[in-house]
Amino acid sequence: MSSHSSSTYREAGVDTAAGDLAVELMKSAVSATHGPEVFGGVGGFAGLFDVSALKQFRRPLLATSTDGVGTKVAIAQALDKHDTIGQDLVGMVVDDIVVVGARPLFMTDYIACGKVVPSRIADIVAGIARACAETGTALIGGETAEHPGLIAADEYDVAGAAVGAVEADSVLGADRVRHGDVVLALASSGLHSNGYSLVRHILAQAGIGFADQSTDLGITWGEALLTPTRLYTAPLLRLLAEPALGASVHSLSHVTGGGIAANLARVLPRGSWVEVDRATWAPAPLFRVLSDVAGTSLESAEGTWNLGVGFFAVVAPQAVDGAIASLTAAGVPTWPVGVVSTDARELDGFEQGAKGVDGGAVRLVGTYEA
Repeated sequence: MSSHSSSTYREAGVDTAAGDLAVELMKSAVSATHGPEVFGGVGGFAGLFDVSALKQFRRPLLATSTDGVGTKVAIAQALDKHDTIGQDLVGMVVDDIVVVGARPLFMTDYIACGKVVPSRIADIVAGIARACAETGTALIGGETAEHPGLIAADEYDVAGAAVGAVEADSVLGADRVRHGDVVLALASSGLHSNGYSLVRHILAQAGIGFADQSTDLGITWGEALLTPTRLYTAPLLRLLAEPALGASVHSLSHVTGGGIAANLARVLPRGSWVEVDRATWAPAPLFRVLSDVAGTSLESAEGTWNLGVGFFAVVAPQAVDGAIASLTAAGVPTWPVGVVSTDARELDGFEQGAKGVDGGAVRLVGTYEA
């Protein structure tokens, strides 16, 4: 490319030199996620990953997931704090992989921005890399794209995709669930990455800024809202690998878009039902304060926010105590919230299936613990 055309491209708003610097700044963080399976390092047109280990599988299945973090990026941009949004991305992508019982292998990311600010891009990718390392996932590729005129200079969006592997006869799902199985709730760290459009609407209507201090929360609104998504992959994989417990875990659900009942219903068999007892947990103060500001009830947000439950595990009754002990020891508070039943009953008020899955029926009952 001639110097004239290069200058013209820069004048159009795309700075390739800034992109190169961003890659240099992120190299060490990305490389830290690489084991011997990763070939070629950082900067290639395609990431290479050695899957020779799959030869040991009887019938390996690949699992894949792709996602973003929604409008949570608006909070990061407003506070100019970009080192945690990467963990949110990994949580949304990689934690979907473990739902089927798969172990993640590798991930790629995509950042679209109005202007490449190398330190900002490096912060985002460093967060992705740290979370990938925590989940045992190699970050083997990515792309940063500058879109001047389409995206404002200080704005960006992030997305990613991951691939994992699982034995065909070890895939978790609704077909394994039986009458009498116990539903365990795994605590969330906060809002995770869902329902931020509602959050932003509530605060805007109330005239509250992200930098404003919340007396009830003891920190600024922005700090509370940027709490990173809890990562469940490593604790769940350890549970699944325990000889006395793993086979007793029948299905898992990631509580993301759609809320509590809908996401649990997706991993229950048709003809089954569960009543989830709200009285078994107390939603974190952030949820209560947001509901108070909005003048609504916690119950009205059950289809939008996780309200303190980031994952569900459906396990055989004899595995309940062991599963709770394993997950709690891994730093994930876990408790029983309901029992699966296939007894005949009227299902008025239940949510049945979701997102195209004709699954079981779920409704929330009781009152949240204060």
